[in-house]
Amino acid sequence: MAEKIDNIGKKILIVEDDEDFSSILELKFKSEGFSVVKAGDGEEGVVIAEKEKPDLILSDILMPKVDGLEMAKKIRLSDKNVPIIFLTNMKDVAYTRSIEEMGFHYLVKADLRISEIVDKVKEKLGLK
Repeated sequence: MAEKIDNIGKKILIVEDDEDFSSILELKFKSEGFSVVKAGDGEEGVVIAEKEKPDLILSDILMPKVDGLEMAKKIRLSDKNVPIIFLTNMKDVAYTRSIEEMGFHYLVKADLRISEIVDKVKEKLGLK
């Protein structure tokens, strides 16, 4: 599969405990020319983010061990600038507002196709 030139060198960290969904995201991002690293929970996400220095982190919120928000707070201690986008099915306005107030972005999984998630990532990285 040919990689798209404008995405070469951009690394995405996918932190998701649903292995099927994680694999679908990985395949789509790789087909778009991104480098992909994955973690299965927030604890692993912190370790991989510090080691791999991704250009963007795409993360679930509700996960075992360490949830996505706690993971993001820990990552922010060492990397203030990496964009973090949460994928969630929660639509509670107070909850999602708190995510935005912390400086993070979120997308509601059930409302989007995989290609739309890729488009949002490209937009956040200034590739669109």
